[in-house]
Amino acid sequence: MVGAEGGPAPDALSVQAYIDEVPTWHDGTPSLAGTQTRMQRRIWFLASAGKFFEGMIIFMVGVALPLIKLEFSLNANQTGLVTAAPLLGIMIGATALGNLSDRFGRRGLFVFEMVLLTIFLVGVSVSPGLPVLVGCLFGLGLALGCDYPTAHMMISETISTANRGRSVLSAFAFQAIGATAGTLIGVIILGNRDEVSDWRWMFAVAIIPAIVVTIGRTFVVQSPHWLLERGKVAQAQVHLARLLEREPKYPTSITLEATASDRAEGTAGWATLFRRPWRRSTILASVPWFLQDLGTYGIGIFTPTIVAATVGTVAADDGTVTSAIAGDLNGAEGAAVIDVLLLVGIALAIVSVNRFGRIKLQIVGFLGCAAGLAIAALSTAVGGTMQILLIFGGFMLFNLMTNLGPNSMTYLLAGEVFPTRLRGTGAGLAASFGKVGAVLTAFLFPLLLDSWGTMAVLTILVATSLLGAFVTWKFSVDTNGLSMAQLDQMYDEPPTPTSTSAPTRNDLAQPDADEASLV
Repeated sequence: MVGAEGGPAPDALSVQAYIDEVPTWHDGTPSLAGTQTRMQRRIWFLASAGKFFEGMIIFMVGVALPLIKLEFSLNANQTGLVTAAPLLGIMIGATALGNLSDRFGRRGLFVFEMVLLTIFLVGVSVSPGLPVLVGCLFGLGLALGCDYPTAHMMISETISTANRGRSVLSAFAFQAIGATAGTLIGVIILGNRDEVSDWRWMFAVAIIPAIVVTIGRTFVVQSPHWLLERGKVAQAQVHLARLLEREPKYPTSITLEATASDRAEGTAGWATLFRRPWRRSTILASVPWFLQDLGTYGIGIFTPTIVAATVGTVAADDGTVTSAIAGDLNGAEGAAVIDVLLLVGIALAIVSVNRFGRIKLQIVGFLGCAAGLAIAALSTAVGGTMQILLIFGGFMLFNLMTNLGPNSMTYLLAGEVFPTRLRGTGAGLAASFGKVGAVLTAFLFPLLLDSWGTMAVLTILVATSLLGAFVTWKFSVDTNGLSMAQLDQMYDEPPTPTSTSAPTRNDLAQPDADEASLV
């Protein structure tokens, strides 16, 4: 037990009860000690950095791609391999590495993934040829994939229930900030240099910040939820005390409830996720993420190319470095304007999530994405000023609605709809399944744009967005307002009559013909 000098120890409480408790003065006024602690803010910042790197690196590939093609003389298949490599790494890393956090703890993976990221950033910057470049981009993806479930859990398992949704989403917002920053870095470098190797400097910019974040992550606490789930009560009390350290000291002592001993021996495998009662959660976490990534990454990576090609801002390509850089710069500048709406969308999600809930925002977001893509598709049928207005308006609406809805909500839900002992595995599998869509889009987009044209590809994405709204509605599990302890109890305790909309284990276990067909 951890306690202050003197004073009686309180009755045993759960980890979340201590985190959610707000100290008050004798007259009931909340104390300043009830705000987030220094450790909670540090964890949030370091987790946010991982999302920043993801957005910056993935979207910067789109800006760097024309110069990479020129330096290595890539054909369409090789170009698709370059864009798909980091996304393939994310797909594999989220499952192969992300689930290790259920076995070995959240903090260890939190540090390890940043070590990998730093190593492979250096590799990309100095890569002598296509095989090394693709291998290092894949390695970057492994690190970013591992960060998907781990960063979410580091925040959600150390923050109060009332602040969980906003804290996770505000960290996720740094993906949009990183995407905008990656595009702007490309614009700055391309605008001040005239070398085919300029793309290497784009990735090199991130190396020093990655080292700083790696060092910072080594000093955070382990998740008390995970420690208690593994039966390490004494360690959980120590790390919870560090997490909640504040001036004046509160709580003065910590005594945790012991968890069931049978959970401390091992971790359930992936197959468990496809059995009742977790199958419904797996469908909700995975299928909409797959569908939204088809659009988000396809549009995000190839916005510079689509804008330049559709609007016609690129001068005729005469095969020179200057021509390639000029075209790349025009497309990047157009993409930078469009990407600003990613920030607006995530800001709206942060302020709206507790009021409207995860499920409603995801459905509305999918419908808005479909509308934006439909508008952009219509731009190919007109010309002149109207074409420019439609392509920019459609993509801006898409970016706004994807971050208001599916891009942010799929990430949030994946870390909430599974119990603690399955959270890393479930969230990792959902992220991997989502990135299957991203990989397919990144690899096939260059081929489909050449073969079918912009309108056909965008029309397909309209249909996938509508399907995402339907699946979200059909398999909804709304976690809004539920604590981590309640999320665990939702699966572990027998159902009791309730007037709330929160699903019980019995609800999730009901057979469903549509569910069976999707699984």
